[in-house]
Amino acid sequence: MKIKSVIVDDEIIAREVLRNYITKYCPQIELVGEAENIKEAVPLIAEKQPQLVFLDVEMPFGNAFDVLEATKEFSYETIFITAFSQYSLQALNKSASYYILKPIDIQELILAVNKVAESLEKKEELNRNKILLENLKLKPEKQQLILPTLQGFDVVKTEDILRLQADGNFTQVYLTDGSKKMVCRFLKHFDDLLENPFVRVHRSHIINAGFVKSYHKSGTVMLTDDTEIEVSGSFKDNFLKVFS
Repeated sequence: MKIKSVIVDDEIIAREVLRNYITKYCPQIELVGEAENIKEAVPLIAEKQPQLVFLDVEMPFGNAFDVLEATKEFSYETIFITAFSQYSLQALNKSASYYILKPIDIQELILAVNKVAESLEKKEELNRNKILLENLKLKPEKQQLILPTLQGFDVVKTEDILRLQADGNFTQVYLTDGSKKMVCRFLKHFDDLLENPFVRVHRSHIINAGFVKSYHKSGTVMLTDDTEIEVSGSFKDNFLKVFS
């Protein structure tokens, strides 16, 4: 199956490099157009209606999120091309978006394209672009988080997460309704991703500080569901700062 695709990047050399890599290493991609700015990108996407857009995050006179907003009536997968930015990566990871860091690594490109192809083949009903746009308009505690599970994925609000616990190569995510999700990510993924009120209290535990009921100087914290979690010495200061 050929995946109809377009490239949006303001740098000529960047477009050439990406085009050459795609031609050589991603035979399932059919490039049908390129744009160097938002003004060109929006009508191009409307005309070609691609299944996939390779989209540079930072561009003059706007960014990738402006492109998504202007083309939200169209359904397509996106592979974001981005220089390192903690803000951008947090937003992209929360929506489970596909992205490649600059300079482009060929193996990362192949992996991202293969993931998109798999999503299209499965006809996943997951609008990552929509969730990304919604998250950008909300405060961190109100944003949505896509959790990849063994069965597929779940979308939860961060404010509904009570705590997270490491479980080997997985993470158990405990929700306020009493349910839990086994997620195919290490706990460190969420430690890097989640912001206040989430705080790491142990190498195996992250908690939502908004659900803390009590803390004991012996080194334990009790949550509103009466779960007792150890606060290890190396994380104690960070935990106490949340309540200072």
